[in-house]
Amino acid sequence: MQKVTVLGAGAWGATMAQVLSDAGNEVLLWGRSGEVIDEINSLHTNKKYLDDSVLPSDIRATTDIAEAFAFSKYYVLAIPAQTLREKLIEWKPFFGAESVIISTLKGIEMSTLLRMTEVIEEITHSQHIALITGPNLANELIVRQPAGAVVAAHSQALAEEVRGLFRNPYYRVYTSVDVLGCEFSGAIKSVIALAVGISIGMGYGENTQAMLITRGLNEVARLCAAHGADPLSAAGLAGMGDLVASCGSPLSRNRTFGEVLGRSGSMDYAREHVAKTVEGVASSSAILEIAHRVGVEVPVIEAVADIVSGTLTPAAALERLMTITTASENFIK
Repeated sequence: MQKVTVLGAGAWGATMAQVLSDAGNEVLLWGRSGEVIDEINSLHTNKKYLDDSVLPSDIRATTDIAEAFAFSKYYVLAIPAQTLREKLIEWKPFFGAESVIISTLKGIEMSTLLRMTEVIEEITHSQHIALITGPNLANELIVRQPAGAVVAAHSQALAEEVRGLFRNPYYRVYTSVDVLGCEFSGAIKSVIALAVGISIGMGYGENTQAMLITRGLNEVARLCAAHGADPLSAAGLAGMGDLVASCGSPLSRNRTFGEVLGRSGSMDYAREHVAKTVEGVASSSAILEIAHRVGVEVPVIEAVADIVSGTLTPAAALERLMTITTASENFIK
């Protein structure tokens, strides 16, 4: 049993706290909202984010960031990706030489085009950084439905150490040393899920979705390969697994946002009726720029970026996709 601190008390942070508690750890959950934290401590629920799900009674919660950092050396980050830099700068004095920082964030920092672990390394200078990623929808995981994930770190030893924190009877965790591939896959799948959602909102069916998912996965694999990552990461839980869950489930915020955008054709309407912050929206232009830098063509990602920026309507974007010249369907090249 280890002591583990989870930073972020939203749906995903509270779900990670449960997974860690069910794995036999002592867990302290930090959040900003006193109301949410009080409810977790007194009622063991988080109705704002997780409806009527009941959290393990031994999870404690706090709004005191100093207490959260003093509790353990393991810090699981479960905050919005685009706020990571700001929070890490604020928290920098609390990190120590032995701190193990575990990212659960899926995105690319818009201002720098850095991956989340790169932001963590830049600010904290930590030598102990890992990420956990995969097809993990909070609403299913919180009710303990079987799921899988992959822990990636630059050393096998650290990946196995972190895997040991999360493994429990319903959460199957694998390891990888391909941090770049796993992280890219997790970020890019959000954009592909947006594309699938847009097609559903426009009234298209399974054929269109299958085309977008498969060609989207091809773009994930080619981008990973162009950066020297293991292409097989795109075929694993971080890539294909997460893509299937995000594209196929109405619980996926990216897909749901895309559906509303596809029906309405309006970003403002989608933001008003689904969510103001959706990672696929935030990351699409950054991922497109990363692709351009290495000369990889990513027509599905580019279509989403153009829709999000208002350059193209959903209908015009799909029409453009259908007029692209086809060639041999090679998975990587």
